[in-house]
Amino acid sequence: MPYINLQVTKGANREQKAQIVKEFTETLVTVLGKKPEHIHIVIQEIEEENWGFEGVLTDDYRKREK
Repeated sequence: MPYINLQVTKGANREQKAQIVKEFTETLVTVLGKKPEHIHIVIQEIEEENWGFEGVLTDDYRKREK
């Protein structure tokens, strides 16, 4: 039973999430021969203030890059 736990910063809309689930499932079916009914995918959205990048919080990093 394949299990994918995808963590991303908040901002993806429902259509984008649906596309991720569809394409990740298709990849596991094509590459590993897994059955779609056995594939579980969890998308966790993390607040930017709870994610670090290059030694700073992501929200601070994005402010700096603007």
